[in-house]
Amino acid sequence: MSSHDQYLESADGTRLVVRRLGAGDPVVLVHGSGGGLHSWAAVAEHLAHDHEVWMPARRGYGPSDVPPGTKSFKDETADLITVIEAARQSSGTPVHLVGASYGATLALHTTSADPRDVRSLAIFEPPLFAAGAEITPLLDRYRSAFERDDAEAMAAALNDVTRVPAEIVAAFAAAAGDRRPDPVEARRSAIGWLHDLEALAEDSTDIARWSAISVPTLLLAGVDTWEPMPTTMRTLATTIRAARHVVWPGQSHFVTMTAPTLVADALRQFFAEISA
Repeated sequence: MSSHDQYLESADGTRLVVRRLGAGDPVVLVHGSGGGLHSWAAVAEHLAHDHEVWMPARRGYGPSDVPPGTKSFKDETADLITVIEAARQSSGTPVHLVGASYGATLALHTTSADPRDVRSLAIFEPPLFAAGAEITPLLDRYRSAFERDDAEAMAAALNDVTRVPAEIVAAFAAAAGDRRPDPVEARRSAIGWLHDLEALAEDSTDIARWSAISVPTLLLAGVDTWEPMPTTMRTLATTIRAARHVVWPGQSHFVTMTAPTLVADALRQFFAEISA
């Protein structure tokens, strides 16, 4: 299915690139750390048969702008509101907002700040435990490794942020073999991670703040994702009282890539139920 990219300007003048495809009620898909315009592609292909899908590249991730200075969730919330307003104006209807990982945390921030154009919220495994003062030394480690272009040290710092178990890290390394990532893409991802860590270091681990969210909410998770994510998701499910909580057997934090049909079907079913 064909797509096209368009430019939007956020409140502070930051230029955002958004990929659009499909037709129907609008869905905004927000990517996680290290991602970009491609992150939701496989899920979007399924959804676009009956929805208009909007996929922004978040600030800090090319081809969107990489503004100078440090980044905060306040900046990105303004960005996402710009995207949501554009989707609302284009379609005439409120949007289904969907976020994965860091993008899920951003979706929580945005829905909490301005839910007017948000018809529903679906979030997959936001790393709400990875925030605040304990992230600061990891941010410093990462920034130092970034400045000397030390990919191994950057990866080690990120593993400490995300708490990926050593055996999973080793499995990924073995699967990659001798393949090396494209240097341009790797640097783009590294820059994005740096800015995401800046925002996380300024954020809070307080889950209770999301209790005021009242739009229809779907919480998605994989059984095989490591702690503290399962505990975090259970806490979030009791905090957002009207939320539905789906946990997929045999899936982990990478389900949007490993099982995109499963994700798309769950989203489509959720959208249909709240629209009935």
